[in-house]
Amino acid sequence: MDIKLEKIDDYRWRIPKTGTMRVPGVIFSDEHLAKELKRDESLVQVANVATLPGIVKHSLAMPDIHWGYGFPIGGVAAFDIDEGIVSPGGVGYDINCGCRLMGTALKADEIRPVMRDLVSVLFKNIPTGVGSRGSISLSKKDEARVAFEGAAWVVKKGFGQPEDLLRTEDLGTLEGADPTVLSDRAIQRGLDQLGTLGSGNHFLEVQVVDQIFDQRLAQAFHLFEGQITVLIHSGSRGFGHQICDDFLKEMGKQVSALRIELPDRQLACARLKSDLGRRYLAAMACAANYAWANRQVLMHLTRETFQEVLSISPRDLKMNLLYDVCHNIAKKELHEVDGQERMLCVHRKGATRSLPPGHPNVPEIYHDAGQPVLIPGDMGTHSYVLAGAKGALDKSFGSSCHGAGRLLSRTQAVKKAKGRAINRELEDKGIFVQSRGKRTLKEEIPEAYKDVSRVVEVVHRAGLANKVARLRPLGVIKG
Repeated sequence: MDIKLEKIDDYRWRIPKTGTMRVPGVIFSDEHLAKELKRDESLVQVANVATLPGIVKHSLAMPDIHWGYGFPIGGVAAFDIDEGIVSPGGVGYDINCGCRLMGTALKADEIRPVMRDLVSVLFKNIPTGVGSRGSISLSKKDEARVAFEGAAWVVKKGFGQPEDLLRTEDLGTLEGADPTVLSDRAIQRGLDQLGTLGSGNHFLEVQVVDQIFDQRLAQAFHLFEGQITVLIHSGSRGFGHQICDDFLKEMGKQVSALRIELPDRQLACARLKSDLGRRYLAAMACAANYAWANRQVLMHLTRETFQEVLSISPRDLKMNLLYDVCHNIAKKELHEVDGQERMLCVHRKGATRSLPPGHPNVPEIYHDAGQPVLIPGDMGTHSYVLAGAKGALDKSFGSSCHGAGRLLSRTQAVKKAKGRAINRELEDKGIFVQSRGKRTLKEEIPEAYKDVSRVVEVVHRAGLANKVARLRPLGVIKG
């Protein structure tokens, strides 16, 4: 398919509605990033999503867009509750992959002498890698409670504080979860992976705040220059992956019931009001809740490790959750469309919620600042904290980007990194890294990603979120 882009303004581009597209496509990008959009088939995927039943206004893509399964990664699409569909490809395999940022009372100078030791003990205490097992072994009954209650269940078990839930999207529990719809295989895969980081682009990163862009917002988020923070990026592990796989297969077999011709089999979907659509949303909520519980446990293990290595009390450490935001999810939300409030199912795949000050779903402590938006870079570049802006509700169904976005496939990255000692290159930059294998580091080299600073600038300039602070990595653990 030959995709033509029309420039709307400095930070938005349109794919005109043609053929079977029901709505146009809109991509948030600048001139430089727009030139890179032809590297893969992600623009074709934006157009394909625009053909799905019940899609509202437009098929969207954030500036970190790249090719994904069915939907592009960085894709956002909202569907009418009565006429629309839900698609596992619009959520992704790693359901509720997301980020959790913790602040501390520590300053960079206090931690630099022990950074190597700290990274080593974090790597020892936090299970990483494919198939890694956590220290929490769940019974099937307990796993069902995790799937239903999310982060609240592990907090009740002593992994964190009740106030952590107030700083977690949806309080760490997505409504509508029903563990009875899960396959035996999904249940089995979730029994021993709670409290594990995973592999690939998942990480735990010790960082320093090296630039403040907005002092008022930084104070609202309790961030200051020179401060040590910790960012955790992980999801629902094999549990969520299996749920996605199960429902993609079932929807693929029943897609003829939609009475439409899909431009791509990976867009397998079901009507939101069908039994299959309802069951998928119930299962997806289970995975979302598992992911929030997983990151809650990872945060608890991180707190304990800092206290162990630094011989510091919780009171002096003050490792408090700033916010936890998810990336891969479909949610029923109220949005204004053409002057009327409508209930929509918003798919965010590789996209983050971004809500403005005063929005009812923003935590009370951030009421005047807006929802924190967390944008991780890669292990060799900066991450960013932003705050939700009103423009996001008007332009993107309250959404922002979720990261830098890949430029190179994992295979291409490994080829580019051949013969290089990536951990040594990073250490020369003052970043200590530990991982399960050398291949992961090669797959995640900084050159494999777009310039996260440019991506964030597009989001800021387009009015989707406001820049608050920049975070520089000091130590990283990966699978």
